[in-house]
Amino acid sequence: MMSDSSSVAELRQNKDDDVLELNKDLERMIEDAENMSVQLTWMAYDMVALRTNPELGASMLKLEEAYQRCRAAVCADRDQEPEPGRCPD
Repeated sequence: MMSDSSSVAELRQNKDDDVLELNKDLERMIEDAENMSVQLTWMAYDMVALRTNPELGASMLKLEEAYQRCRAAVCADRDQEPEPGRCPD
């Protein structure tokens, strides 16, 4: 009788563990879907903004180029130890 009750308890524990694992997986999938939804919303917003104002694209390119020049200037001295998070590769 003792082994039967321990087997039942073990099966219940395994079932509870499986349910918890499934819940974690479901939460992760929901979070991933939410993140994709946010990214798609921003993409749609960007498309509408670019269609509304075509000059915005040129401005964004200039901003990207300025960012790259600034980053190159800040991160140029690689001989010294960079600050954490300052110039990620």
